[in-house]
Amino acid sequence: METVDSSNDPLRLLVGREVSAVCFVRDYVELHFDGPVLRALSNPFGRYGCRGWRFPARGSLELMRYYIGKTVDDYELVPDRLLALDLGEHRFAIPLDHVSRMGPEAAHLIGVDERGQSDTQATWIW
Repeated sequence: METVDSSNDPLRLLVGREVSAVCFVRDYVELHFDGPVLRALSNPFGRYGCRGWRFPARGSLELMRYYIGKTVDDYELVPDRLLALDLGEHRFAIPLDHVSRMGPEAAHLIGVDERGQSDTQATWIW
């Protein structure tokens, strides 16, 4: 995979990467990409095909598992409103507005080093 300078556009780092894990950590969700990690601290929502979901509502955990193996082909970032990943016909979104936040931060993206390993020095916070 080519090295991407994500300093001005960190979400570009995820384009072309496959979701390798969906992790549920007490009250938040992480998407893992064999290196980078996107952490949703505010409750994510989205759609899998034509089925909508909102974490932690019933059925959302089961639908989010289906993202494993899907590849990010685009993203959307609307500051103070929304961060979303598009994976074909599917979407994973994190609300960034202050009302949706559980604390001062809504999302984290942990980047990778030159070897493609997670690198907490390369972290972006929304």
